[in-house]
Amino acid sequence: MVCSGLEVRLAECKKKEKSPRFLSGLKRRDKRHSRSLSGSMPFDRNAELIETFRTQMQISETMDALTRRKLVRLASEKSFGQIDVPQITLGLLNATTKTEFLNEKSYIQWKNRQANILEELLSSEQSVGVFLAKIRNFQEWDIKMSPSKCREVLYSIRNIASTLSSMPGNCGIQGETYYWSAGYPFNMRLYEKLLLGVFDILEDGKLIEEADEILKLIKSTWSLLGITQKLHDVLYGWVLFQQFVGTEEAMLLEYAVRKMRNIPSSEDVVQNEKKYLESLVCVNHCSGSEIRLNLVQSILWSIGLWCDNKLQDYHWHFFQKPSLFKGVLSMALAAGNQKFDVSGNMELMLNASNEIIDSKVRMHVERSAEAACKRVTDAINTGSKVDKKHPLALLASELKSIAERQLTVYHPVLRHWCAEAGVVSASILHRFYGERLEPFLKNISCLSEDVKQVLAAAILLENYLIELHSSEQVKKGVHSPLMFDFEREIGEIARPIILDWVIAQHARILEWTGRAADLEDWEPLSHQQKQAASAVEVFRIIEETVDQFFELRLPVDITHLQALLSIIFHTLDAYLQKVVNQLVDKHNLYPPAPPLTRYKETAFPSAKKKLVEYVVLDNAVNKKLDALTTSKLCVRMNTLQYMQKKISSLEDGIRESWSAVRVFKDQTCLDEDSHWTSNGILEMCSESVDELFVATFDCIRDSAADAIKRTCELVGARVVFWDMREPFIFNLYHGDVEGARLETILPQFDRVLNNVCALIDDTLRDIVVKSIFKASLEGYAWVLLDGGPSRAFSDFDVVMMEDDLNILKDLFVADGEGLPRSLVEEEARFAHQILSLFSLRAESVIQLLMTSSEHNSGLEAHKYGQRHLGDAHTLIRVLCHKKEREASKFLKQYYHLPPSSVYNGAAVEDSSMKSPLMADLIKRSASFRWSDKSSSSFRSLKKKIQDATSDFRQVGW
Repeated sequence: MVCSGLEVRLAECKKKEKSPRFLSGLKRRDKRHSRSLSGSMPFDRNAELIETFRTQMQISETMDALTRRKLVRLASEKSFGQIDVPQITLGLLNATTKTEFLNEKSYIQWKNRQANILEELLSSEQSVGVFLAKIRNFQEWDIKMSPSKCREVLYSIRNIASTLSSMPGNCGIQGETYYWSAGYPFNMRLYEKLLLGVFDILEDGKLIEEADEILKLIKSTWSLLGITQKLHDVLYGWVLFQQFVGTEEAMLLEYAVRKMRNIPSSEDVVQNEKKYLESLVCVNHCSGSEIRLNLVQSILWSIGLWCDNKLQDYHWHFFQKPSLFKGVLSMALAAGNQKFDVSGNMELMLNASNEIIDSKVRMHVERSAEAACKRVTDAINTGSKVDKKHPLALLASELKSIAERQLTVYHPVLRHWCAEAGVVSASILHRFYGERLEPFLKNISCLSEDVKQVLAAAILLENYLIELHSSEQVKKGVHSPLMFDFEREIGEIARPIILDWVIAQHARILEWTGRAADLEDWEPLSHQQKQAASAVEVFRIIEETVDQFFELRLPVDITHLQALLSIIFHTLDAYLQKVVNQLVDKHNLYPPAPPLTRYKETAFPSAKKKLVEYVVLDNAVNKKLDALTTSKLCVRMNTLQYMQKKISSLEDGIRESWSAVRVFKDQTCLDEDSHWTSNGILEMCSESVDELFVATFDCIRDSAADAIKRTCELVGARVVFWDMREPFIFNLYHGDVEGARLETILPQFDRVLNNVCALIDDTLRDIVVKSIFKASLEGYAWVLLDGGPSRAFSDFDVVMMEDDLNILKDLFVADGEGLPRSLVEEEARFAHQILSLFSLRAESVIQLLMTSSEHNSGLEAHKYGQRHLGDAHTLIRVLCHKKEREASKFLKQYYHLPPSSVYNGAAVEDSSMKSPLMADLIKRSASFRWSDKSSSSFRSLKKKIQDATSDFRQVGW
């Protein structure tokens, strides 16, 4: 700047600070010195930039002040023509003494540096070496030699330098000097050092804000150092790139790429400059060979070599920072394509054709894929031992990660220069793994753990490779058909062994299920989980098998699904059969009907004698019944309800998993309604699949529902006819209605209901309570119709019995919190009808019996739950239990039924006979006339009753 005529402020008057002044100019982003209106702005701005640049170059203020003074003095002498570096160096040596330095060491370092510069620039003159030796010798130069002798030495060197400076340049460029070519290594290194001043010394990856202005200042050295625009762009791009390599700052790489793209090709450079650039020769070494290139070629070659080295294994080098991949690839392409001829000369092509770029990028993809494959192969044995996985499964997993990263990270960048980058990478990975998988496939005989691992990993790898291979075609709306043969090969091998594996699970699961059911004690898991443990275990086993099936991640077809669903069906069906087979028929709990007797107006000789004996049950039934307590029956129902819920969730889970599974592509399964989706999943045989699910799960649901119904009915029968047999069945209305009313057993009824509701699942409460209510109505009807000789009811008793029935209904309605009133009334209708028969006169009941006999000539064995109001069974039993002489007389006359011994016949008879109403009934009963058909039917019924009662007519009650 001084020698170019620009004014430079001397810093002598500036007050020195104790702190290091080379850091004082950092981060002055917003701070600006004030500038006057008198035209001092350029001067002040230059001073600011120089000060900033000094701090960036880390030059102390002392050395800066010294250098400025000497340069100003040198410029004022004007004893030289065109300025060059040797003249500046000689001027500084001539004007500077050791006393101007803080210490001797600093002076010697500075002096030797100047001598080194002169030696490099004037090396063509051998005599210069003698003079420089004297300068370097401190004792001779600074102590022994006089100042005049020193000036003579410097004058001699100046003459040599002037001679060389006067020599014309070799290339004919305007302003060219001898030192452009002769001293170009020094010039380029010095210019590179100056360019480094634009980087913040505290943050190497950042440019200072004054970077553009400083670059303009540095431009003033171009004529001194032989810098052209092309050289500047190359050198600045080189400096930016080196800084990027050291800091990995993406912004620097982006700036470097821009600079390299602006470099004109050889055709665009004028001939003289081209000749000059060719003269700047560099020697490079590559693979043991020496390569001579010009400076621009050497820089581009070095950049390209570094980028190619990274790109040939970009999977490794950009694993941590994938964001740099695009920039490095752009730089590699911007650095041009280097081509060497047979003589070893390199030809640099900056604007390569698309074909050449495509070929270069393809080469990077191939080599990086191969390097990645080799790297994972080298590590695979160690990895498989640590992870306890088969080497091929581990290899497939690693290659899948490579393919996934290639697809998501690298391919979006590569596709701009090589559309088939995905195809190239996928093909290499596919071939690499296929060569190692083929021998393994040939030796597969069963679905071992290794086989499951390897085949599943291979399929997953293939999926990613297909997606990678098809990525560009899919973007263009075209589907790639590549590599389906690999998956089909695995599918063909896996199909039979998967089926064998599924079938093999059948016996194992049935054995586990049977063991769980046999060990079940029918206790709830907890207060919240009211189901039994065995059902939980059964579904755990099933779900574990289903998970194992779908976790195979292998191609399957509808045959495999059918086999899996068959296992589920047979497992659940076997469990349900075990549960149901442990039940007993509820009719085993009903007491036997006592013998039919007729009411007789005598006192019972033995009123406290037990009239009805317990049922004598088979030992097997007794054993079952002991385990079927009410609480355990409730747990069974909870378990069955739990199964209903789990069946639905199991079905939904299998359907969802099936919709996501890869279906084996068997062409024999395809029909006009089937087609392949873009990702290779077959939407096939949907109706057949639905039919499989319906046939399996609906059937199991129906079986579970039937089991719930049977168990529920047994709960009701158990509560009424077994748990409450004594107080309800045997003692209600025993001997006397008024003394054995229903209200005496209501507390016990209430406790039973509370216990059941506490044990049963909320969703089952209503149907269980309904079952108990129905059973209680059956028991009540049994008391009325089959209560035996100890029970006989008068018209007055019927009123109390109606009240009792209403009380029973209210108990189950529970003030609106129990069963619906309408349901209760409907279920109790038959009991009310029976009571209505008892409220009729015996004559009316007898008439109903004769009418019923016209339609029923026999007295078939009675079954519980099959009575109806007008059948002969019901009407005869009503007559047997009516406290009415007319009924007793009728039964004695036509059926020869034995009398009931529990009443005082004489007393009642006397009382009855004195009644005008009773006498009238007897008289009217004698006038009954039967039609032929009625007589025949009635005689048949009469004979059957007589036969049925012949064995116990003489038994006293």
